[in-house]
Amino acid sequence: MDRGTERDAPAGRGAEDGAAAEGLGAGRIPLAVVVVDRDGLVSHWSTGARRLFGLSKDDALGRPAVDLLPVSGALPGDEEEREAGRHGAHASYADYDGPGPGFESSFGRGLFYPAAGRARLAAPASAPAHEPEAGSGPGMGRVDVLWWAYPLVGPGGERLLVLAADADALHGDETEAFERIAPGFALHTDFPGSADLARRLPEILPSMSVGESARIAAQILEMGYPVLEFSQNERVPVTPDWGVPRRAERKARRARAARARAAGEPVPEEQRDEAEDLEYAAVREHLEFLNEVSSRIGTSLDLSRTIVEVSKAVVPRFTDVAGTYLREQVVAGEGFDEGVPDTTTLWHRVALEHTDEPGRWDDVVPVGEAMPFPAHTPFFQCMTTGEPVLVPRISEQMGHAVASQFEKRDIRPLITGRSMLVVPLKARQVVLGFMILLRHPERQVFNDMDRVTGAELAARAGLVLDNARMYTYQENVAETLQDSMLPQIPPRMAGCDIATRYLPGTLLGRVGGDWFDSVKLPGARTAFVVGDVMGHGLNSAAMMGQLRTAVQTMAGLDLPPAQLLRNLDDLAQRLGDTHLATCLYTVYDPIASELHLANAGHIPPVLVRAADGRSELLDLPTGAPIGVGGVPFESVRVRVEPGDRLVMCTDGLVEVRGEDIGVGLATLCESAAHPAASMDDACDTIIRALAVTFSKAGRGGRKDDVALLMARLSGIEPDHVAEWRLVPDPSEVPRARAMVREQLYEWDLEKHVANVELMVGELVTNAVRHAHARPVALRLVRGDTLLCEVEDDDHELPTLLNAGPTDESGRGLRVVSRLAREWGTSRTGSGKSVWFELTLPRR
Repeated sequence: MDRGTERDAPAGRGAEDGAAAEGLGAGRIPLAVVVVDRDGLVSHWSTGARRLFGLSKDDALGRPAVDLLPVSGALPGDEEEREAGRHGAHASYADYDGPGPGFESSFGRGLFYPAAGRARLAAPASAPAHEPEAGSGPGMGRVDVLWWAYPLVGPGGERLLVLAADADALHGDETEAFERIAPGFALHTDFPGSADLARRLPEILPSMSVGESARIAAQILEMGYPVLEFSQNERVPVTPDWGVPRRAERKARRARAARARAAGEPVPEEQRDEAEDLEYAAVREHLEFLNEVSSRIGTSLDLSRTIVEVSKAVVPRFTDVAGTYLREQVVAGEGFDEGVPDTTTLWHRVALEHTDEPGRWDDVVPVGEAMPFPAHTPFFQCMTTGEPVLVPRISEQMGHAVASQFEKRDIRPLITGRSMLVVPLKARQVVLGFMILLRHPERQVFNDMDRVTGAELAARAGLVLDNARMYTYQENVAETLQDSMLPQIPPRMAGCDIATRYLPGTLLGRVGGDWFDSVKLPGARTAFVVGDVMGHGLNSAAMMGQLRTAVQTMAGLDLPPAQLLRNLDDLAQRLGDTHLATCLYTVYDPIASELHLANAGHIPPVLVRAADGRSELLDLPTGAPIGVGGVPFESVRVRVEPGDRLVMCTDGLVEVRGEDIGVGLATLCESAAHPAASMDDACDTIIRALAVTFSKAGRGGRKDDVALLMARLSGIEPDHVAEWRLVPDPSEVPRARAMVREQLYEWDLEKHVANVELMVGELVTNAVRHAHARPVALRLVRGDTLLCEVEDDDHELPTLLNAGPTDESGRGLRVVSRLAREWGTSRTGSGKSVWFELTLPRR
């Protein structure tokens, strides 16, 4: 945006000002700034006005503005009566263009629409003249002036702001360049009413929010000189040459028509009435407004941003207040029945844009409020018929009826006397919401042309909002699907702490094929899984869901890692050969302090040693991806120590297109070794480090999904584990109870003795009854919970039974299910395991 400036200097500095004006470069425009009061007298006359019009400030102040300025139709008094005076001392107005459409010439009734025009003036003596035109007097130069007149609505003595500039100073010869000039604001702090004018900037200028007006006003108050801002992309409400016929041409047509009628001759068809010209200009301006709005809305598919764009597009050019209401389901990004709304439908106020002083509307009609509308209101009529509703003036009675919907808040002063237009926001014949448009009482009321314009505006805005709504809905569906497929892993499991992160690809949508998981295994062990289905989208996500379920099922069977991957590969072959997947499966035994790992084409994990802080990529047999078929898988065992950390991730974290994956793996090892206050902090450190590395390499943002799982392997101390071997004989049951009781007393868990004894007795009784030849194993593990496991060599898993009053068995597992926090069964390599857990108080 270019910005031109001009200082109001004290009297006597004319020569210096002229020199300064000559030195203005491209993009800086000497600007004439004139303010006219309610009596039509000049109350402010800037140095630029003296330079452009050739009259000093002392001579101009208090004079009728109609005698000094080329803004006919925007000033009080009859234009024809003052024609001679205007052609007198200071300016020649040949080729003068009249005001724009919709502007009231009766100054006492208030100005309701900005005006603009162009005039050819006799060059003042203090300004350098341009080349004289044919027909002008000797040495008489001409100045081409563009002017803009803005009505000042509201309290205060000032009623008109006039900006004028030498067209040749704009460095452009084509009319189109002049049409696109959008003067921003001109103000000096020494004229009356400047503070009030600053508060009402949005009423004067187009495309200006309250925040923008505050910024410009603050700059002016600080610097103390006027500012002119202009843009090549925006237009003022009325700009020169917008199809408005030249004044001289209109007068000539009227004169010819009058002579023809006086002579009894028919009026030629080409001599149209001035009203037709003005109507044509008004229609053209409305169309240009719609085109401008269309280019400003729908720049993104973000629903919130789209709502703001729609509201800002109509204020202040088309209306002074715009409130946007949407259905509750639209705001929530949910689907809804496409029936006609009724009095129970909730409507959320999602945006409110206005030109009033800041805060005036905020307390009475806050954004975010949800409310229904009764049948007698124009809002209900609009949303049920899907057609605009026009209220030329809101009467006292209607204002009271509308205000009755706002509990303990009197909205009548804000709406009574204003013109209102309610337009529906529709898409595919479904009403998504509506907009309430209000104009100040001083402004021209909404008319039928405005109703058509508002309906077209709402139709375009409705399509944009519906696109954003559908995108938001699909995003929510994708996010819900992805979240439902990812497990809710507890942060603490037997002998380890766990932290996870899942980040969807930034450019490829929220649904992908990456996953992680943890599965509780017999013997206080935990299985960690990280996998990645190649590709993106719903198909990859569906395949991921099937593989994850299969891994959980096979892990529950306590299959060795290599065998599990072998079975998973066979399953993928049966599901189809359209997808491949990589998978890393690890079993952690906190009692034996050991990792048992197998890899199917996945990137290796990182192990961070607690002893010296050193990190390393574990050297594993890579294996082929799941789905290739016919490839063997191997497993390895790795010793670990308490405090070591295991980091498993998918390739989206360490690999970007065009970069060696070794760079990402090296950064992963380095960042994983950094100390962190918590597991979550450690995960965030890794993600930030990889993002910075690829950003410095110029590879842009991450485009692939990321799954990250980190486990701190704290282990289980040997004195927190108690194991016994029992012969498969019923006489071992009392001995098992006694050994468990003694161990619990040793661990200071006396209050759990009764329940644990009872449950151990039931499980050992079942085990010795069904065991064959091998001893029954009984184990207690004390951690965050008390884990009890009973193993035997029978492969048939027990189930809960409904024991009758006379049944002598079938109640053991029901007792366990009532007393234990959690219990379960699983198959082992030699038989089965039945276990239960009790919650222990934190130590």
